[in-house]
Amino acid sequence: MLTWRFRVTLPTFLAILTGRNWQTFMTSLQGSDLTPTKLIIGTRGSDLALYQANFIRDILRREHGCEVDVKIIKTVGDKLDTISFDKMEGKGFFTKELEEALLAEQIDLAVHSLKDLMTIQPDGLKLGAVGYRADRREMLLIRKDACTNDGVLPVRKGGVVGTSSNRRKCQVAHLNPSVSIKDLRGNIPTRLRKLREGQYDAIIIAAAGVRRLKLDVSDLEVRLLIPHEFLPAPAQGILGMQIRANDDRVENVVAKLGNAKAVVEVSLERGLLKQFDSGCSLPLGVYSEVSGSKLRLKAVLGRHSSDGWIGLTKADVTGANADTVIDEAFAQLSTGV
Repeated sequence: MLTWRFRVTLPTFLAILTGRNWQTFMTSLQGSDLTPTKLIIGTRGSDLALYQANFIRDILRREHGCEVDVKIIKTVGDKLDTISFDKMEGKGFFTKELEEALLAEQIDLAVHSLKDLMTIQPDGLKLGAVGYRADRREMLLIRKDACTNDGVLPVRKGGVVGTSSNRRKCQVAHLNPSVSIKDLRGNIPTRLRKLREGQYDAIIIAAAGVRRLKLDVSDLEVRLLIPHEFLPAPAQGILGMQIRANDDRVENVVAKLGNAKAVVEVSLERGLLKQFDSGCSLPLGVYSEVSGSKLRLKAVLGRHSSDGWIGLTKADVTGANADTVIDEAFAQLSTGV
């Protein structure tokens, strides 16, 4: 009896069963659940940006079986790290190069802090998912010898508060007009170093960044500012996954990320920002609440003159329809109600 011994690879075996050659069979598997989706995530190179990109990478690997790499791309906002935001021309300081890489198909998705992303997407791009909101509150960090333990912003009279955000500047000037405000740039560890060196008496940064990076700030006085008293940026603490508009392969996976509540919060907060056709330099603070069908949108808009910040215009609207709530909030901010 003649016995044949040979090895058959799995693709060849499956191709035999289906009556097709193995090349045709393997082509038919591309994009199916049997073939892991290979993705390249684009991100800025800061510690926080890398944390966020790796966070999404791990979810895609663990929950969706994807093969994922992370690619670092430097943006103009990273390169001009000594210039105040309000002195930069244009919009999308931290996103433009990532968007260009997406359109050039050098990456498959970009993970952003959603507050940095313009409300109107460039042609050919769109948001594939939003979610994973961290603590939206602002964190006030004060040198111990400069803390007064008095008021919302307990910084000593004449103290120097560091921030380059117009939104933060106008609220600081309103809540504690006795302090001076000095521009502050750099990544989170750099900002903390400048505070500890005595260049500032206090700084304000997003609590989400400090907590995501698990930074030790025990040597400083820490105040977590109540978000309806000191309003955060639209979509602060939320991640946005940006993809190509015509890439079904990537969208089919990315669309599984995020959560429904974040979608509603984003629609309220960024919907109001969109009315102003502006970016992260707008002195606009926004806080939203979603409770069942009840929606609340609270906002402040800084007023500025040649003499500096002169006050806040406020809005506070509740309702059941997001578009109506946004329109009413915009009307209140526009008329000073």
